[in-house]
Amino acid sequence: MTINSDVKKNALCNTCTLKLVSIAYRRAPWFRLVREPLKLGMRFLSWIYRVNPAEYEVRTPSCFGCIRFYKVALKEKSVLFRRLHDLSDPLFDALLERIVTEDEIKQAKTYARAATAGEITPEEAAKWMQGQRTGFI
Repeated sequence: MTINSDVKKNALCNTCTLKLVSIAYRRAPWFRLVREPLKLGMRFLSWIYRVNPAEYEVRTPSCFGCIRFYKVALKEKSVLFRRLHDLSDPLFDALLERIVTEDEIKQAKTYARAATAGEITPEEAAKWMQGQRTGFI
């Protein structure tokens, strides 16, 4: 049996965290003090577990390199990450939800699901990410 290395995995995305985090960074600069150590830990574990985000299907150019792909891969590969994520994610989400509005969360969910389904045009993606940092944010 041969494995086709050209077949990419799907990373389901339910919320565009990139957009919400960008909003939170503008409104509450101290939020970086919470998120950046978590992101650094994820980068470190991604390096240890040799996570390759290129293994995942990216449906919009602005999603390439998103931390979502690292998170999905680490959940597959690391028991340690899964446990740390189970502890920190509810706290992170609760804090983020105090900074961004309910409407912004709904928009981020709608966008992420459409992007995952391949329903976002390059123009729509560019408009959504306008003024946002892209990549491993």
